Amino acid sequence: MQLKTISKTLSIFAPREKVWEVLTNDEYNKQWYAVFSEGTRATTDWELGSKAIFTDEGGNGIVGKIIVHDAFESLAIEYEGMVRDGKEDYETQLAKDMKGCLEVYKLTVEDGVTQLDVACDMGEEYYFEMSEQWDKAMHKIKQLAEGLS
Repeated sequence: MQLKTISKTLSIFAPREKVWEVLTNDEYNKQWYAVFSEGTRATTDWELGSKAIFTDEGGNGIVGKIIVHDAFESLAIEYEGMVRDGKEDYETQLAKDMKGCLEVYKLTVEDGVTQLDVACDMGEEYYFEMSEQWDKAMHKIKQLAEGLS
């Protein structure tokens, strides 16, 4: 599978601690994950080395590991496989294709404005659709973070 990286940048008028909360707190991230698939949630403690499972209402999703966790600055997930009907899958071709894909979040602050940079590896056949979904997700992250300020 050919991979491309979706890269998005957004200025958010909220402290980076609030943006971080929107990224890692169940109450908020479920709201912006819904852009990708309704009912999606994360099962993780977000700590370095922890497993992270993202599943939708049907029990389908993706499994990875937290490889970077610098509170309020950066977070990275390396994907290792898929979840199908609630079961982890590391053996199918799609699961193998996901192995090593990264999703990286970086927060920087300049003049009181938080800049969120997101990079996400994506199969070429999903790139355009997922890039549009990321635009919507970034808008929702901004809306939520600015609402907390």
